[in-house]
Amino acid sequence: MPGSKKTYKKRILPMLPLRGLTVFPHMILTFDVGREKSIKALDEAMMNNQLIFLTTQKDAKNDSPDVDDIYNVGTISRVKQLLRLPGNTIRVLVEGLNRAEVRKYVQTDPYFIAEVAERIVPVNRKASITDEALKRKVISTFEDYAKLNGKISAETIASISAIEDIGQLSDIIASNIQLRIEQKQAILNESDPEKRMEKLLELLISEIEILEIEKDISIRVRKQIDKMQREYYLREQIKAIQSELGDKDGIAGEVEEYRKKLESVKLPEEAEKKVLKELDRLQKMQSGSAESSVIRTYLDWIFDLPWSKKTRVMIDLKKAEAILEEDHYGLEKVKERILEYLAVLKLTNNLKGPILCLVGPPGVGKTSIAKSIARALNRNYVRMSLGGVRDEAEIRGHRRTYVGAMPGRIVNALKQAGSSNPLILLDEIDKMSSDFRGDPASAMLEVLDGEQNFAFRDHYLELPVDLSDVLFLTTANSLDTVPRPLLDRMEVITISGYTEEEKVQIAMRYLLKKQMKAHGLKKKNLRIREETIRCIINYYTREAGVRNLEREIANVCRKAARALVSGNRKSVTITPSNIEKYLGTRKYRYDKANERDEVGLATGLAWTPVGGDTLAIEVTIMDGSGKLELTGQLGDVMKESAMAAVSFIRSRAEMLGIDKEFHRKYDIHIHVPEGATPKDGPSAGITLASAMVSALTGRAVKRNVAMTGEITLRGRVLPIGGVKEKVLAAHRAGIDTVILPLENRKDIDDIPENVKSGLKFVLVEDMDTVLNTALAAEKSRRNIESGDNDQGSVLLTEESAVVDDQSSAHQM
Repeated sequence: MPGSKKTYKKRILPMLPLRGLTVFPHMILTFDVGREKSIKALDEAMMNNQLIFLTTQKDAKNDSPDVDDIYNVGTISRVKQLLRLPGNTIRVLVEGLNRAEVRKYVQTDPYFIAEVAERIVPVNRKASITDEALKRKVISTFEDYAKLNGKISAETIASISAIEDIGQLSDIIASNIQLRIEQKQAILNESDPEKRMEKLLELLISEIEILEIEKDISIRVRKQIDKMQREYYLREQIKAIQSELGDKDGIAGEVEEYRKKLESVKLPEEAEKKVLKELDRLQKMQSGSAESSVIRTYLDWIFDLPWSKKTRVMIDLKKAEAILEEDHYGLEKVKERILEYLAVLKLTNNLKGPILCLVGPPGVGKTSIAKSIARALNRNYVRMSLGGVRDEAEIRGHRRTYVGAMPGRIVNALKQAGSSNPLILLDEIDKMSSDFRGDPASAMLEVLDGEQNFAFRDHYLELPVDLSDVLFLTTANSLDTVPRPLLDRMEVITISGYTEEEKVQIAMRYLLKKQMKAHGLKKKNLRIREETIRCIINYYTREAGVRNLEREIANVCRKAARALVSGNRKSVTITPSNIEKYLGTRKYRYDKANERDEVGLATGLAWTPVGGDTLAIEVTIMDGSGKLELTGQLGDVMKESAMAAVSFIRSRAEMLGIDKEFHRKYDIHIHVPEGATPKDGPSAGITLASAMVSALTGRAVKRNVAMTGEITLRGRVLPIGGVKEKVLAAHRAGIDTVILPLENRKDIDDIPENVKSGLKFVLVEDMDTVLNTALAAEKSRRNIESGDNDQGSVLLTEESAVVDDQSSAHQM
């Protein structure tokens, strides 16, 4: 302000002359220092509160400036950071604090030390109207300069506009505009803020005029160049370069080839627009650029997809049924569902592909039936394994911004199929997992939803792909790990394990022929009867499917081939009597029905992942204090069933003719062989109760009766699962009477007729019916003759159990 008193503060500081650079107060910048004098001055500054006086050389080319070659006015600065670089160079980060003027030089060698006068600006200085007017004019002019210059960011303009102090404002603007050293030094020399602002405004207006003139010159020069001549010249240059490289057509030829493809392929409107846009981008690029390679790959993927190609779906029910029967034995539900789909398609001619999910144990033909369905429907077949997939991008693809990006498996399957209406088998859908890369099961929701998959978008293509005509078929061993939303989109068809008869037919019709052909054997070389196959099934395999059965047949074929070659024999006959010679000792055994009625020994039925089985439940009563002992690797649920059975018996003790105090006088030991195999489940409840009642009353359990069902405390019998497998096990063991819960009546329809015809089914609702059916009317004569008490105690000789490491847990 006019008339204000100027106050100065003297300092003695090391001085560093700068070349081609002016430092203003409030300015933070980085520069490199390499001269020895300057490095020593920096070292001195670091030991002196990090303060240094920075001024500018008059001639930037002078490597050893003298006192007269340096401007007197500079900026006292603080060294914020030092970084030593290779080659004895130091990178310095400084912050300008205040302008000052050299009063005298204290030292010039080995580095400059000067006494400088620093102007102290009054803290209580008030802004005048003139200051505000100058500030507004300078900021407005600076914004015009920034628009013409094009190198100053909007953030910088905004931060400068927020500065209130005109002295600081002038310094900051001066440091952000392109001026000569002399012009910047003139602004730095001016200590009065108002005069400094006036000089700055004058320089800004001058620079704006120069920039406008440069812009006009540039526009005039640009207009003078004829566009057609320029493009022609550039094209001729490109042709000459391509001719030298041996590429005659170059990108232009590639683009033309893609355009011809576009005319011959019928693409959706959105895809066609995308292709044209990418072709325009490709045409403007150099042939060797990395981006051009990305565009070529993208275009190739689009043209390789079968957008409008379809196979004619066959709607001949008789022919389709013949194909399904020819390829697979059994699997009636699956075949029936496919024929239903064809029948509806023939009537409506517009049916979206259903999503069928085949669920069953390994080896029952879930994967192989998909090929037969595709052949029956005349659809192209593609198998997509989902086992171990844990990345969402495996399904949806990667975005093109990633290096090496590719489409997902769904789009890849369509390309592999070559048609837009194939059958895609999503194998092992229950084996998908999720981690930090996303949940692929969630990505499958859109794929398998008929209301959404007509416009499925892959991350790589970013185009709608119609999946509504695709027939998806999925397989799983278990539904426990499949998310509920995904399961809701599929129609589940359960495939249970094959019966013994079905395995025999599959082996005779398919497996034996296949393995004989694979081993170079003919019918005259190898003779295997049906009884031999049945022997292999019963004593060398224990599975729900036929995979191990095929391996054992292959093993027989190998042994037969060796016998034919080494023994000069013309044929080999395999029979049940000599099967051990080829396959070794029998691996498994199956329990048969007891030879006589036994007290305390009841036959239960169990389900395992490899089919049904029978279990002998033994109960022994001993004098004691009422302990209940459970052995045989029983699970918690099965132990609870035993306790429920004991409580039921105690509540009915008088009706059953049992001493009411038996739970205090006797110990009850329940054992379920084989002891090394874990067993669990509630369906052994009625078997446990029957065995205990038999042991306590002395009434023997009938040898020809097997049972399964859950028991309640009131003696009600509840339904259970795995009826088909359990009944087959009973039939195999020679049982002729099977006790089932009444509510399992519907499951009897799934049992083969040849099995049902040899069995008597007793459907029960309560334990009274179970006991009347399973127990003999009178006490065992052997028990009476042996002098046992009324409760009866029978000690059974435990047969040695065959324990196999591969045997699965029994599910009662």
